[in-house]
Amino acid sequence: MQRIRLRYTKRGRLRFTSHRDFQRAFERALRRAEVPMAYSAGFTPHPKVSYANAAPTGTGSEAEYLEIALTAFRDPERLRVLLDESMPAGLDIVEAVEARTPGLADRLEASVWELRLNGVDPAEAERAVAAFNGAGSVEVQRLTKNGMRTFDARPAVVSLQNVETHRSAADRPTDQPCAILRLVVRHVTPAVRPDDVLSGLRAVADLAPPVPAAVTRLAQGLLDEETGTVTDPLAPDREADPAAPADSVGGADAAAAKAPA
Repeated sequence: MQRIRLRYTKRGRLRFTSHRDFQRAFERALRRAEVPMAYSAGFTPHPKVSYANAAPTGTGSEAEYLEIALTAFRDPERLRVLLDESMPAGLDIVEAVEARTPGLADRLEASVWELRLNGVDPAEAERAVAAFNGAGSVEVQRLTKNGMRTFDARPAVVSLQNVETHRSAADRPTDQPCAILRLVVRHVTPAVRPDDVLSGLRAVADLAPPVPAAVTRLAQGLLDEETGTVTDPLAPDREADPAAPADSVGGADAAAAKAPA
């Protein structure tokens, strides 16, 4: 049995698809591409697809991961192209590697997020970030299926910073100010999500963007505690493949061209 690991994106309007919506679209793509899937046993067999740490509905992502099990060998890159052609634009399959090492889910220790705060002056965001980083604890509330829960969001945040951007005027929907925050957060229990950090900024610095933040996951993987960076979780599989080029990045360029504006 061959196992293939895929990286996919949620871009543009497709960021509003739920994880269940993506599952349905992906299983249709598997059938269209005639992928020789392995199936579970029992009365209702399902394709053997393992999803890992999916992004919340409404957030974009450049780094979502899953693993599929096949009953016959397929070239990973050819399989990626066939699946990508069968997916809606915005749900792009950008990388595929053969699973040669165990524990993909265990490597997803942290995420890098970009939070775009339209209507917020960067100087105001800088003051809020400093207040958050200087706080010993930041209690936030979240409504769960068991009711309202209060927890400390501060320990999970590895870094939070206001970053400079050089976007062209064509990239800006309005001439209003815009702050861009970069967040690195550990995957802990309970999970600390970008909206929890935004709630924390409101709690410690009264930062309240006039419109909902545009949130995008840029990366997820192993956390380097010394540098605070997040490394590529598929790198061990590529390094274990003697036939793969060292700088292989899959079909990211082709998928970027396919993505909607």
